This record gives sequence, C-alpha cells and structure tokens, in this order.
Amino acid sequence: MTLHTNLINFGRGQPSLSLLPLSAWRTATDHCLAQGDAALLQYGIEEGDAGFRHSLAQFLSRRYVIPVTAAELVVSAGASQALDLVCTRFARRGDTIFVEEPTYFLALEIFRDHGLQVVGIPIDEDGISIEALQHALVHHRPAFLYTVPSFQNPSGTTMTAARREQLMAVSQAHDLLIVADEVYQLLDFGTAPPPPLAAHCHSARVLSLGSFSKICAPGLRLGWIQGAPAPLHTIMQSGVVQSGGGLSSFVSGVMRSCIDLGLADAVLDGLRPVYAERSAVLCRALRELLPAVTFVEPAGGYFVWAQLPTVRSAAEFLPVARAGGVSFHAGVRFSSGGGFAQHIRLSFAHYEAPELEEGVRRLARALTASAA
Repeated sequence: MTLHTNLINFGRGQPSLSLLPLSAWRTATDHCLAQGDAALLQYGIEEGDAGFRHSLAQFLSRRYVIPVTAAELVVSAGASQALDLVCTRFARRGDTIFVEEPTYFLALEIFRDHGLQVVGIPIDEDGISIEALQHALVHHRPAFLYTVPSFQNPSGTTMTAARREQLMAVSQAHDLLIVADEVYQLLDFGTAPPPPLAAHCHSARVLSLGSFSKICAPGLRLGWIQGAPAPLHTIMQSGVVQSGGGLSSFVSGVMRSCIDLGLADAVLDGLRPVYAERSAVLCRALRELLPAVTFVEPAGGYFVWAQLPTVRSAAEFLPVARAGGVSFHAGVRFSSGGGFAQHIRLSFAHYEAPELEEGVRRLARALTASAA
C-alpha cells in the first residue's frame, strides 16, 4: 500500500483554520484596548474579572435559556485546566472516581496524572445507566462522577431530560459530586439538547465546565466553572489560582468585548451550520462506502462513534489505515477498562466535505486491504 504524505486525520478534535474568528478577535481586541484599562494587564481576583463574568453570565443566560449570574462563575484557562483544578481540590491520590464508559480519553489522562482510580459506568442511547450507577455506589464511594451530558465525546449521545433528572436524584441521595463537561452544549445542529446540568448547580452538587475552545477558538484557553458558592470557594482556594491572581485576565477582557459587541454570538451561530453540514457529509460517506460500519448520526458536537465489525482491534488496524492515508482514535483509548476494541472516533470538525469524503474512501480501501 502506498504511504500517503497528506494524511487525513479524523483524530483531530479541533476546528479547521478557516473557522477560527481572526477578524472578530481583532475587532474585539481593538475595542478592549481602546477602553484604556491597564488593569487588564495586572493580576486579577481569584474568580476572574467581574465585568467579564457579568457579560459571560448574560451570554450563557441567552444561550442556555436558564438564568445564570456572575456569582455562579469562576474563570478557568479552558475546560481541561478546570478539570485539573477539580481533581486537585475535590480528590486525593488513590480516590475512586466514576466516568462514563466510554469517555473523553484525555480526561482519563488527567485522572491518571492525579493517581485516581477510575471506574467506568456504561451509557446507552439515553445517557449514563442509572441502574449501573446505583449498583456501583453500593461498592464505591467516589470523589465525583465525570460526565459529558450533551453530544458526548466520543459517542455523540445526549443524556435525555428524564435521565438527567434521575442523575440529579442519585446525586442528592448519595451526596455525589457531578462534574459535567458541557463544552458541546451549545453546538447542536438545530434541535437543542435538554438544559445543561449547570441548571442544577444550586439544587444538587454539580460543577459545570464550559469553554470557548469549541464555540470560538481553542487557542484562547478560556473557560469557566459554574457552580454554587461553596464548591466555587473551594476552587478559588487553589494555590495555582491564588498565585496566578485569577486566570486568563487579558483574554477575559477581550472576550468581554467579543460578547458585548455581539461577535461571540455571531461566531457560534456561524459554526453550528458548518458542523451540521460536515457531520452529514461524513455520515453519508460512511453509509455509502462502508455499509457494514454501524454508527448513530450525531445531533451536535464534533464526533461520530463508529464500530468496525470487520476488524478485531481498531488499534491494530490503525497502522494499516495510516499507511493508506487516514487516521483516527481507536476506541480502546476512550475506555477505562480496555473495551470498545472495534470502535473508532471520527471527528468531522477539522475538514471540509471533499476531505471528509476522501478520508472515508481511504478508510474503506484500508479495511479491504486488511481483510485480504
């Protein structure tokens, strides 16, 4: 098989360069600096700039369609850094935590960095299995449960409203902290998911993680943690937060201008139809060129979670695929227990239609070659 130099990497869970809002960011930066506020370049308060959090609360109130206040928000340097803070402040090395099975593979790496014992809870088409969760709680007392409720990474599934209510009931009954990674909440393709778990941050133990990485630009490294006063106070007692004088102060100031000028809404509203089209292209190509592959077409987010019934191990097949000019993340990377050997995660966010179609053609050829 000829080795391709122009690899199409479906593992790239990031936007293409054409989608990054350079012009909008330039406008917002000029607007921000024109205010003449030198405090933007100073250390800030632990929870983050008050003006930015006020604008962010207004933005989230509109987009989540639930009331959000600035007091519920602490600024983070993206969702990954927020998750690391949660591990630092709410768990100790050796503690058990629960995750969905499958789950975001780099979250698993963060948990390993902190020496946490990970227990996977299976999901179905409606979200996390409440029965399996309750059974696991008989045997474990976890520091927290990590969940990606909307357009889950990697499966693309969305937890139903009924399942969310059941999860909140379990949280209250067992005093279980829920860490909700809600970075895809606003990336629906026309039908909004149920309200975010952030809506329950005052009635249950919920910390909701959000980020502008998926809805504006990853390089900003700007996100937020939404929660009730007590857990947010615990976050703000972190040595990293206190030493840094708050996080992402300057970028927060520019994003405030981006929100106040209406640019953040415009960028998000521009991304959603693009991702919807790219998802449709990828799914259509899979149906036409790989009819034996099973998957559920996502209603939002970044990913298609597909099963390759013709291979024993996607990880072992990956070198063959790469030699044929296409790559992906093997399903086993998303498992806390070595499962999903036949699954692959395909991102449609990074490529335009012709490259998505060509990538599936290469995948089909590689599967044929591996079966020969």
